[in-house]
Amino acid sequence: MRIETLISRLKRIGIEITLQGNYHWIYLDTINGNKVKERFASEHGFVIGFLNKDFAFTYSKETFKLIRKYVK
Repeated sequence: MRIETLISRLKRIGIEITLQGNYHWIYLDTINGNKVKERFASEHGFVIGFLNKDFAFTYSKETFKLIRKYVK
């Protein structure tokens, strides 16, 4: 899955996210304007995947669990 695809699909259902990157890691920064405070798979933020040649969305279960928590 590409990063743009993930963002646009979530936006269609009313969820806006922002991401931050630090090569190789992609962090979930905000969900609907709320800063993500949890940490997962890193000491610096909530990792949702890795960037090599293309984006690898590796932690989908944990990511969507966190998104549900912030959307409630």
